[in-house]
Amino acid sequence: GKPYPNPFNPVATITYAVPLDCQIELSIYNLRGRLVKELISGYMEAGYYEIQWNAGTAASGIYFLRLKAPEKAITRKIILMK
Repeated sequence: GKPYPNPFNPVATITYAVPLDCQIELSIYNLRGRLVKELISGYMEAGYYEIQWNAGTAASGIYFLRLKAPEKAITRKIILMK
């Protein structure tokens, strides 16, 4: 998953690839590791996808985008600047 723009305000576009049909989770966490927003949780077919996160009322700062699939998990840092 690659978020852009980064830093963003207030909408980030996240592109990600699903290598095979599987269960995935795409979530945003704050620096304390608290879940801020669950963007996707479910079964997805293999392919390339794009989703937007509108941070809206979230505070400025650093967040982590976490993509979890059965075979691996990826974490990316994303910065919200207001």
